[in-house]
Amino acid sequence: MKLGMMLGYSGKKLTIPMDLIKKAESLGFDSVWTAEAYGSDAVSPAAWILAQTTKIKVGTCIMQMPARTPAMAAMTANTLDHLSDGRFLVGLGASGPQVVEGWHGVPYGKPVTRAKEYIQIMRKIFERDAPVEFDGKMYQMPVKGEGTTGLGKPLKSILHGNTNIPIYLASITPAGLANSAEVADGVFPVFMIPEKFDVLKKDLDRGFAKSGRSMDNFDVAPTVGVVMDDNLDGCRYFIKDFLSLYIGGMGAKGKNFYTDYATRLGYGDAAEKIQDLYLAGKKDEARNAVPDQLVDEIALVGPEARIRERAQDWKAAGARGEVGTLLINAQQPEVLPILADALL
Repeated sequence: MKLGMMLGYSGKKLTIPMDLIKKAESLGFDSVWTAEAYGSDAVSPAAWILAQTTKIKVGTCIMQMPARTPAMAAMTANTLDHLSDGRFLVGLGASGPQVVEGWHGVPYGKPVTRAKEYIQIMRKIFERDAPVEFDGKMYQMPVKGEGTTGLGKPLKSILHGNTNIPIYLASITPAGLANSAEVADGVFPVFMIPEKFDVLKKDLDRGFAKSGRSMDNFDVAPTVGVVMDDNLDGCRYFIKDFLSLYIGGMGAKGKNFYTDYATRLGYGDAAEKIQDLYLAGKKDEARNAVPDQLVDEIALVGPEARIRERAQDWKAAGARGEVGTLLINAQQPEVLPILADALL
C-alpha cells in the first residue's frame, strides 16, 4: 500500500504547505493531491507543487469534469506530464448538481455517461493514433448542430502524450463505482471503512466484468482524516464537522450521494438525522448527530498509540489488495513520520 497526502481545496485564502509536502516526500509518500470546489482550482496548485518537488507524484482529486472539456483536461495532463517528467496523475469527478449548474452554469446531465465518454476522449488524445473523432451522447468531436459553423475538423494533439498517465474517478454511487472499474485506473471513494470493503466490491466487480480487469491493476484510494491529540472527543470534532457537511449539506433531500453512501455503510438512521438537521440550519446539532463509531471507523483520531493501533486495520486492507493508496488528510507535521512508520 502506498501513502498519499490529501490537501483539499482552499478556504478564504489559498496557502500551500510546501514544508509539509517536502516532509512527506522525504518520508516516502508516493503522492500529494489537490482539489477544487468553487474557490481555488486543482490544476494551478498541482503545477506549483510539481515545480518545487523532485520525486513525489502530484494528482488532482478532483478536476471537475463539467468545468473543462475532455480535450482541455488531456492538454493539461500532457503538459504537466512533460514538465514533471511523468509525475502528474489525473483525478476526475462529476461534482454535484448544485455546483455544476449553480457555479459552472452547465447542465449536470448524466454523470456516469459523462465520465465514460470523457475518459475515452482523453485516452484517444493521449494515444495520437489518429485525429480525434467522437460521437457520444454528451460529447461530439467535431461538434455539429445549432450554433456551430460546420468548420470544425478532427485534430491530433501537437504535443505527444503519455498513454500511461493514470486516470482516477471520484465515485461512491453503485453505477459510478462500476463505471470506474470499467474505464478508469483507480477510484476515490471519498472515505471508506476498511472492514466493509464489500460495500464497494460488489459494484467494482460489475465494472471489472466488463473491462476484463481486476483489483490487481486497479487502485482504490480513500481519504483518511488524521487528528492526533489526547483529547479524543476534540479530535473527533474535526472529522464530524467534515462528515456533517457532506452527509448533511452536499445535496438536496433525496439527492445527496454522501447520505446514500453513509446509508450503505450501515448508518442510514444517523445519515437521515444529520441531513434533516443540517438542511434545517442546525449545523451544530447535525455535527453532534454524527456517531462516534463512524468517525472511528473512517478516520485515525486520538493519542498516538490509538492511531498506530487503528492504522493496522488499514495496513491489513492494503495487504488484502483492497486499498492501493491511502490518502492522508493531516495538518500536523508530527503525524507524518508516525504514519510512515506504521503503514509503510
